Amino acid sequence: MNPIDQALVWLNDPLNWTNPGGILDRLGEHLVISAAAVAIGCLVAWPIGLWLGHTGRGGALVVLISNLTLAIPTIALLTILPLTFLGFGKPPVIIALAVFAVPPLLANAYTGVRQVDPEARDAARGMGLSAGQLLRRVELPLAVPYLAAGFRTATVQVVATAALASFVNGGGLGQIISAGFGLGISVGGGQILAGGVLIALLALLVEVILAGVERLVTPRPLRRTRVTARADRRAADAVAGR
Repeated sequence: MNPIDQALVWLNDPLNWTNPGGILDRLGEHLVISAAAVAIGCLVAWPIGLWLGHTGRGGALVVLISNLTLAIPTIALLTILPLTFLGFGKPPVIIALAVFAVPPLLANAYTGVRQVDPEARDAARGMGLSAGQLLRRVELPLAVPYLAAGFRTATVQVVATAALASFVNGGGLGQIISAGFGLGISVGGGQILAGGVLIALLALLVEVILAGVERLVTPRPLRRTRVTARADRRAADAVAGR
């Protein structure tokens, strides 16, 4: 029996879904880990990005922080953090994934505020709004589509990367793959393939759902602008290709 047939058989076994440590349990762990990591990333990145965007300063700092966090491999953090007071399990996984989520959240928050029309800022100041009121009532609402785009990118990345949690006994769908390797390729090949397919499908599902959410929070004129921009880029690429 080839690995594809083994994977189908493994996925069609109800016990692999409902038993303790089965797919449903691992799926729940995966979602909890991912949600916690993205939430921490939002709590850290959004306030910094929004404030730096509001002040108009710190663009270089945003780039520096994003580059530093991207330069640190997640697997390296998963190796180092369990040796600290965090120990093994979910805490080091959540912290490592939160670091991984920061760059898109931070960059999109900063860009969203900087893209606000200067005339809208001037009008708000003319009405007597303070700096804090300007950020809360004008800049933040207009930056929501960018925040949603950063949230979507960060969440999909975290969901896909959370499979590495199995390296430090952190749970998640990666444990299915790890257990399959423990059985050997000849016996557990189907389980390994099934685990990979489940993680890929989950990431795709999250992408589709959050793409819909992003579209809902993006005003219609801005949607048309983005579609036109993409069409112009495709046309320019086609001309360059000739």
